[in-house]
Amino acid sequence: MRTDRIEDVILGVAVPLRAVSDAHQAITLLRLELRTVHDLMGDCHVGDGVALLSVCYGLVVWTNGDWFRWQSGRTSNLGRPVYAFSPAADYVTAARRVALRYGQLRQDPQPT
Repeated sequence: MRTDRIEDVILGVAVPLRAVSDAHQAITLLRLELRTVHDLMGDCHVGDGVALLSVCYGLVVWTNGDWFRWQSGRTSNLGRPVYAFSPAADYVTAARRVALRYGQLRQDPQPT
């Protein structure tokens, strides 16, 4: 059962849902949601104003604290990757969409 708060075990503080202050907190909340709800692990990397979560080969989510962004699996007419976006404040929905993309990647044949 979901409450209006989620325990952030990495930072050790209770964080209200949809309250995101920076890239590190956003990626931490996404990582926690992916781990607890979708049973997906990822490696976090935090830089100057951006943070990345490497979920698997071909699926890296990055954030600036305002938006999450990852490759959608589609390409533009020019052959460039099309990116999926989700507001960082809605990390629950972003986690669900990332988990769906992970499922798609697991079904696709791996590159050689």
